[in-house]
Amino acid sequence: MCIDLISKIWLNESMLKSILVTGGCGYVGSHTVLALLENGYKVYILDSNINSNPNVINRLLKIISQKDKRKINNINFFKGDIRNINDLENIFSDAISKNEKITGVIHFAGLKSIEDSIKYPFTYWENNVIGSINLLKVMKKYYCKTIIFSSSATIYANYGDTKIKEDYLIKPINPYGRNKSTIELFLNDIYESEQSQWKIISLRYFNPIGAHSSGMLGENPIGIVNNIFPLILKVASKKIKELKIFGNDWNTRDGTCIRDYIHIMDLANGHIEALKYLQNNNPQLLNLNIGTGLGRTVLELIKTFERANNIEIPYSFVGRRKGDREYVVADNSLCLKILNWHPLRSLEDMCKDGWNWYLSNPNGY
Repeated sequence: MCIDLISKIWLNESMLKSILVTGGCGYVGSHTVLALLENGYKVYILDSNINSNPNVINRLLKIISQKDKRKINNINFFKGDIRNINDLENIFSDAISKNEKITGVIHFAGLKSIEDSIKYPFTYWENNVIGSINLLKVMKKYYCKTIIFSSSATIYANYGDTKIKEDYLIKPINPYGRNKSTIELFLNDIYESEQSQWKIISLRYFNPIGAHSSGMLGENPIGIVNNIFPLILKVASKKIKELKIFGNDWNTRDGTCIRDYIHIMDLANGHIEALKYLQNNNPQLLNLNIGTGLGRTVLELIKTFERANNIEIPYSFVGRRKGDREYVVADNSLCLKILNWHPLRSLEDMCKDGWNWYLSNPNGY
């Protein structure tokens, strides 16, 4: 099908009912796919399964079929890689062949370990940055100019104990953060070149934890586990003897680092509100922090988990970890105002849902 014809199909992009989700089998991606399905979208997933599990698709189908069996036909999975232009073109072409032109993209695909990004910069820049450029190139070709990008609070400079606002200095300290900030810059360049056409939101995540309340979707780390919440789960299940906490000499209320933890489903629903916003507004580019705006110390997270699940988490203190920051908390006022989105779930909910997921899936998917 020629591109001129493609441009004439469904000129009214305000419908935004067929959405491509890159990395849709990952942690944030899978929960967002579920939220999309629940809200009536048709979802096309592109995932290489390098750091995710294809069994996620069966879990999504099972959850959605329990609510509305008709919606199981609204999910399409393609195994592919954003580094491969052909993989990207195939999924756009397939949607068009079904009269389901993809009119919006939520872009999660990429590698995400800060430690690995330092060890393997070539791999990270190729996957995350070049892959994103490929995606945007294909989007432009197929007249799809609405995108929500999965960005990160790692792009910001260190602001001590001040809540971070979107206009604060961008100064990432590791390759992963530089990947994210570079993609944001590229999105800005694209928008500036065609301001009347592109609708772009970069959501800057803080610390998503927890799982879907069904216990059928959750975080499934592959390889070395570095994030604190999956480590807490391993200690709770006695797979690890104790939790190592990096530093108890930070200038905080109990000496441990402070983070902004957000329930994974609140984060997923933030993407739905971002899509609705883009659907109902003129082309524009926005960068939005998405967090609760509440800072909790590592010890407060542990104590809440213990209280919520009646389990003791043994821990010990070790030296500070290179690159760690004392205080990383969102000023989320812009996101609340523009998207009319609000986090609904408590830290206790995050701990209960996360433990429920782990008990049901001790070995992951």
